[in-house]
Amino acid sequence: MARKTVLNSLHREYGGRMVEFAGWELPLHFGSQVEEHHRVRREAGMFDVSHMSLTDLDGADAPAFLRRLCANDTGRLVRPGLGLYTCLLDEAGGILDDAIVYRTGDTRFRLVSNAATRDKIAAWLERQAAAHPALRIAVRPDLAMIAAQGPTARARVETCLPAPLRTEAAALPPFGCAEMGEWLVSRTGYTGEDGYEIQLPLEAAPDLWRALAAAGVAVCGLGARDTLRLEAGLRLYGADMDESVTPLESGLAWTVAFAPEERDFIGRAALEAQRRRGGLRRCAGLVLEAPGVMRGGQRVVVPGIGEGVVTSGIYAPTLGRSVAFARLPPGGYERAWVEIRGQRKAARVGPTRFLSQVARMG
Repeated sequence: MARKTVLNSLHREYGGRMVEFAGWELPLHFGSQVEEHHRVRREAGMFDVSHMSLTDLDGADAPAFLRRLCANDTGRLVRPGLGLYTCLLDEAGGILDDAIVYRTGDTRFRLVSNAATRDKIAAWLERQAAAHPALRIAVRPDLAMIAAQGPTARARVETCLPAPLRTEAAALPPFGCAEMGEWLVSRTGYTGEDGYEIQLPLEAAPDLWRALAAAGVAVCGLGARDTLRLEAGLRLYGADMDESVTPLESGLAWTVAFAPEERDFIGRAALEAQRRRGGLRRCAGLVLEAPGVMRGGQRVVVPGIGEGVVTSGIYAPTLGRSVAFARLPPGGYERAWVEIRGQRKAARVGPTRFLSQVARMG
């Protein structure tokens, strides 16, 4: 049976169409998925992301532990109140998960990872922590998480936060975070828009959801979250990356910190060997030039070079055309064919940040 977030009854009250995702019952949409998408791009929308896995790490060993654990360098979190996006790798460089790490104290950190990998990452953390007696790991099922995104989201959210948090939240830089007791507000998101993600006690989440709705933040579901993230060039674990690929093949090389050379993170040797070999598969964006919708698993043909596969594809409401991520052969080509229902359709090959790419293409 699917798990339910603390906001499940509210989703039903607001008319959510409920579906199962990563073992959780969550709203796909509340009426019009396209309208929800546009509300986030133009104003503000909110998502229940309480299914995400929240884990606290604390103790004298925590800073060094995380620097070895993460492909990005958490040593850049030089003070509490900063966050960092990273991949978590196995020894072969395969991606176990992607995550955000927040520094919440001198030796306190919070790891936000995906719902689908909850059990795998929890077991992996415990194995890695076995050699670190001065480390405490605590999963936080007592917390909910609400994401509010869009051009007007921050101003609307700030009116609904507890008074001590309002000023701190308004001053946050991107990827910054502020705490008040069990509340943590971060200037992060998964839509390509500005906004906040708010972690808070379960019992406080329904009141915040209602307050945000009253402040004009539209209720939104998983469907709009997927179209928004793909338009913005943001990867999805389990589709665009997994243990079979490395960050270097997934368009995530920017999340790997090879400097300083003395930092030995898990998977480093494998990534360095892959860089030396070269010939890496290319993670690229596709923009379909004909009617149709690209979907994960579709075959991509690059004439004279080779074949690849679509990893994620949608019809992008903001752009009015279908876009996709694809894993393709190396090379500097700009065109390919995508096989959709037995037909080959032309697509442009380019960057994965489609909002800016399509604006340039016209």
